[in-house]
Amino acid sequence: MTAFRGGLQSGVRSLRSARAQRSAAAPPEFDQYGLPPVSAEHIEKAASYATRPVYTGFMLTLGVGLALLVFYVAQANTQLLVWIAAALFIAIGLDPVVRSLERAGLPRPAGVAATISAFVLVVATFIAALAPMVAEQTATFVRSLPALVNDISGSEWFRRVEEDFEVQQIIDTEVNRFISDPTNITNALGGLFGVGTAILTTGLGTLVVFVLAIYFLSSLPVMTAWAYRLAPRSNRDRVQHLGDRILDGIGHYVIGQACVAVLNGLVAYIAISIAGVPFGVLFAVVAGVLAFIPLVGPVTGGTLVTLVALTVDWQTAATFAAIYFVYLQVEAYLVSPRIMARAVRIPAAVVVISVIAGGTLLGVLGALMAIPTAAAVMLLTREVLIRRQDAR
Repeated sequence: MTAFRGGLQSGVRSLRSARAQRSAAAPPEFDQYGLPPVSAEHIEKAASYATRPVYTGFMLTLGVGLALLVFYVAQANTQLLVWIAAALFIAIGLDPVVRSLERAGLPRPAGVAATISAFVLVVATFIAALAPMVAEQTATFVRSLPALVNDISGSEWFRRVEEDFEVQQIIDTEVNRFISDPTNITNALGGLFGVGTAILTTGLGTLVVFVLAIYFLSSLPVMTAWAYRLAPRSNRDRVQHLGDRILDGIGHYVIGQACVAVLNGLVAYIAISIAGVPFGVLFAVVAGVLAFIPLVGPVTGGTLVTLVALTVDWQTAATFAAIYFVYLQVEAYLVSPRIMARAVRIPAAVVVISVIAGGTLLGVLGALMAIPTAAAVMLLTREVLIRRQDAR
């Protein structure tokens, strides 16, 4: 018994000595509640703030004032910020081409000049080739709208709907109410002036975005280098690695999505020509432009053309829909994965939600920028937040 009691006392003394050694060692990274320990330096700093209430209140007020000033300046220059974002997006999208030319031995200024020249040449050729046909078919479509409305109103299915719901009476009532209100005429005239202002603003915005894109593309390595230097030196390599991955993903996404949109427009034109849908060039361009928006855009463009094809007959609509929507499946499973192999990869649900959110905030530009932005957020979450949580 005595030996057992002596061994027990010796074990207790060893446990106490080990606990004392742990207490004397460096404090743990987190306490029992998962929070970092409060050091004596933090306590002294909090005490200094408590003993200087005027200074603390002044600094807090100054911080709130600066935040409000930044918010006011950003709100007052929303259009300019959108133009800057669009120019930066274009510059990042063209940067992989410039870097490819640099690897081929061409200096960056020459690579930027060659890339911008090729980009302008492609856009100018596209506009010069399609603008006359699109303008002619748009004018024809507008002139044919009254006949199109008469055909729809005289069709058998519309007469059945009219008998059930009295749609024509509702339309006549609303039109008469609109005409009888003088303020509606004034608003319509104001809308015409607003269209002219919008055209001038769009032209100015296009010029500003183009010039800014050239400057951003030329100085993108310097801009990224200065941005990386804002990070602490201990984490700078990690920040640069993540930043380069994000920029590469955005650049390859822009180029890949442009290729997918062009291919989508060509397939839409072929399907329109085979089915015999009127205004083929016009709606092929619409389908190609909408195809820049992943998932949502191609379906919207195909549905729009199908509805127009229904004005001819249901066989025309069925032929176009069969060709175009079958191609969308081929594009989703074969074309896009090959073209976008080096670009961003995010779940389809995140794509839809981000496109809707971006379109709501910034329109078409927001919908285009939503996918790479969501991919960047997912990358940072996976590489920073989840790793930090796993290490705890």
